[in-house]
Amino acid sequence: MNFFLKWLDLRLPILAAWRKHATEYYVPKNLNFFYYFGFLMLLVLFNQMITGLWLAMFYTPSADRAFDSVQLIMHDVNFGWLLRYMHTTGASFIFILGYLHIFRSILYGSYQKPRELVWLFGVVLFLLLLAEAFCGYLLPWGQMSYWGAQVITSLFSVIPFFGDGLMTWIRGDYVVGDATLHRFYALHVIGIPLILIFVVAFHIFSLRQVGSNNPEGIEIREHLDSAGKPLDGMPFYPDYMAKEVFGLAVFLLLFAVVLFFAPTMWGYFIEAANVVPANPMVTPDDIRPIWYMAPFYAMLRAIPDKTFGVVIMNAAVLVLLVLPWLDSSPVRSIRYKGIWSKLALMGFVVSFLLLGYLGGLAVTEPRIWLARGCIVIYWGYFFLMPYITRHETCRAVPERITS
Repeated sequence: MNFFLKWLDLRLPILAAWRKHATEYYVPKNLNFFYYFGFLMLLVLFNQMITGLWLAMFYTPSADRAFDSVQLIMHDVNFGWLLRYMHTTGASFIFILGYLHIFRSILYGSYQKPRELVWLFGVVLFLLLLAEAFCGYLLPWGQMSYWGAQVITSLFSVIPFFGDGLMTWIRGDYVVGDATLHRFYALHVIGIPLILIFVVAFHIFSLRQVGSNNPEGIEIREHLDSAGKPLDGMPFYPDYMAKEVFGLAVFLLLFAVVLFFAPTMWGYFIEAANVVPANPMVTPDDIRPIWYMAPFYAMLRAIPDKTFGVVIMNAAVLVLLVLPWLDSSPVRSIRYKGIWSKLALMGFVVSFLLLGYLGGLAVTEPRIWLARGCIVIYWGYFFLMPYITRHETCRAVPERITS
């Protein structure tokens, strides 16, 4: 066995890579449960690819048979219901973990120097996940799938000069139909997953290059022992992975409870309207997005001008790309920032949660005005950040991790 491993390592340095990225890679010793979410997202992404592969074997990407093929999976394929619920539950869980992962990065300043590239790859990954989820949302070809695609693809028409042509090209027809379903199926199964794999790899490689941040915002590579190992760190394997096993066990238990007892999550994971076949002649009373897209849909719906609404909705995600250059604070972690940064972050989180809640409700005048107020608070967080972080008084950051 030793001879084989040496032979293999000379030709494919698996053992060297394992040592570099596991046993000899050090992470801060004070990482808390917020740092489980990135690893768990990777696990759920693997679940999505495996279950998606099996579902694709029985799914028919045709406007005439797509809905029936989903019912075939649910009722006639052995354990087909389990595979589909694992896929739909995984889709929601990956966004739950993703939003918590983004929140943790903002909370502890993980986007600041030298981790700007890690953050940028993460935002691109989030955009790809939104696109992948939207493509998958169309595939069941239920009422909400069809009309959701009708609404979202029509947004491209607001682009000046070539918007209508672009909308027609994306749909593959003048209306959402069979050609649209084929295109979104190809993107969901092949196109976007290929890009996702590369971006995930770059995200992880860039993180390994600069090292993990921590709740204190202290660089552990600045304090080394005589052997060149961080004094405030611990090996990724086996020390930190032992901690992640506990987080994995808790997550799998929660995932199993949802999967077997509430897979539709009372209409949040799978809407009731989406178990009805798509009918282009019958418009639902209220077209609502899946919960993880609801905050951005609420922004779109709250603004009377369609073009400006589309700009605000898309910019609400794209603004995350410039976050490393908006924050001028001398400290990373929210623990040491001033009171104004803490209040601004609290307002940002509350406004985003309220937008998500309002995006899933029917439109009323008070809700529209509440959503507009939340939009102002959401954008105020980014516009005020350069001023607040430059002028507020921060607490002194300790030189070493003491806990």
